[in-house]
Amino acid sequence: MDEKAKKEALLMIPYGLFVLGAAHGSIATAATVNWVTQASFVPPLVMVGIKKDSGSHALVKDSKVFALSILESGQKSIAGFFFRHVEPKDGKFGSIAFGLGANGAPIISDAPASVECKVVGFYELGDHSVVVGEVTQAHVKRAAESLTMKETGWNYGG
Repeated sequence: MDEKAKKEALLMIPYGLFVLGAAHGSIATAATVNWVTQASFVPPLVMVGIKKDSGSHALVKDSKVFALSILESGQKSIAGFFFRHVEPKDGKFGSIAFGLGANGAPIISDAPASVECKVVGFYELGDHSVVVGEVTQAHVKRAAESLTMKETGWNYGG
């Protein structure tokens, strides 16, 4: 299969949009991620792809914890906001409020649901690391349809 066909095939995989929160010591960050999937029911595991040259990558690798805020349909502006790093101040990233999970990772206040995870696998295989997290806490504020890349019209630019 040629490289163009590989890329086109991968773009057909449906992706949700999430905000990954990470913290270590006094440093915290949040970033939009979309390579996320459930990996197991028992124990509850999720996998996320984290770009190696991102600030989130280093914080998750060092702290061994993260949170995923699950965005809902219509929250494209929140997803777009976290394409760049914003320093947290007074419980907000810019104008977006967050709280800290029990594991210390930021969780977006307006997200309908979130999970907190401890890292149980960290695989640095390509330009993104595959991180396996065991869900230690789950929070559901309301049922909602998840925001997807298809809804936004975006393609991952890595």
